[in-house]
Amino acid sequence: MDKLIADEVAAKKKKKTYLLIFMILVILASSIWLIRNYFKASLTTADVTTAKVETGIIENTINATGEVLPEFEEVLTSPISASIKEVLLDAGKKVTKGQSILTLDKSLSETEYGKLQFQMESKENEIRKLKLDLEKSFFDIKSNNSIKQLRISNFKDAVSSAKRLLKAGGGTKEDVERAELDLKVAELEKLQLENEIKSKQQTMKIEIREAEIALAIQRNDLDALKRKLDLANVTATRSGVVTWVNKNIGSSVHEGDALVRIADLSGFKVAGSMSDNLLDKIHNNMAAIIRVGDTQLRGSIVNISPAVSNSIVSFDIQLNQKDSKELRPNQKVDVFLVTDTRNGVLRVANGPAFNGSNLQEVFVLKNGKAERRTIKTGLSNFDFIEIRSGLKLGEEVITSDMAEYKNMQTITINN
Repeated sequence: MDKLIADEVAAKKKKKTYLLIFMILVILASSIWLIRNYFKASLTTADVTTAKVETGIIENTINATGEVLPEFEEVLTSPISASIKEVLLDAGKKVTKGQSILTLDKSLSETEYGKLQFQMESKENEIRKLKLDLEKSFFDIKSNNSIKQLRISNFKDAVSSAKRLLKAGGGTKEDVERAELDLKVAELEKLQLENEIKSKQQTMKIEIREAEIALAIQRNDLDALKRKLDLANVTATRSGVVTWVNKNIGSSVHEGDALVRIADLSGFKVAGSMSDNLLDKIHNNMAAIIRVGDTQLRGSIVNISPAVSNSIVSFDIQLNQKDSKELRPNQKVDVFLVTDTRNGVLRVANGPAFNGSNLQEVFVLKNGKAERRTIKTGLSNFDFIEIRSGLKLGEEVITSDMAEYKNMQTITINN
């Protein structure tokens, strides 16, 4: 009896064990089924961005940065060392040619101007004195020369008389020689005096010329200072907009210090910069695309700076549409330099899905699913990627970032 009870109990326990195992297996299978269905790779159309493969033109570009600058900007500097007396126009104000913007205190320069005038008058008096001295000296020497000439004439007569007396027997040979010697001495003295006259004339002329040159230098300095004093009332040389003005009234400024900047805002240019590693890829007349918000402007490189600063090369871009309303002074813009252009190629809108490699994998929409596909790309820019192989015209490609699905071959796309 005890044996029958034990067998029955054992059978019940075994049955319960099998039932428990079956239930565990069912629960486990259900869990796996639920997990697989719950975490099944699927997306909605709202989760991704897509673009269709099309044909068109594509431009390969390299990126740079740019700053919008007025095509013309003039810097007015201080003509003298002075202090700022009054500011008549603030930055942002329109200005017309000849309109006064700022005035300087020019009292120190006016004092210097008066000093130069006195020095110039003194130099003029010095020149007049030198000329009078030259005239007096020339007159004195000329008078002495005349006296020498009279003496020579007298000595000639004496020689003639001595020769006549010697011939008549009333004189001696020594008297004739003495008279001839006196004549030669007088002639040499006259020649010496004539040379002295020439030398004195040349010396006096040189002194006068030096004084005249010094006077001319002082006159030029005086005229230059007069022009600077006239410019001390800083006026616009052309119409435009005041972009900056030194408003520190009473502060000292030195000659050459910037006081005002005036820009002509009717036209703009772009000052671009990029890494010097790409210097060999850019050249003058190279096409450039400038992105200002959602607007694209075109232009070309007109000047490349020969100097490199902090591994950065600078260049200027002339815009085709210089007067675009989207442009503002000192505005930062994106610059794209066109290195190559191809027409009639397959292309698709650029997006995060493209990593810049020539060979890469993307997802293509087909029959409600996204299928992984390997493609080969070519030229690229900020708008489009050239498709060399792997895609056909009209196919739709996911352009958003799909990095988290890199191990998936197929993804279900729900509406």
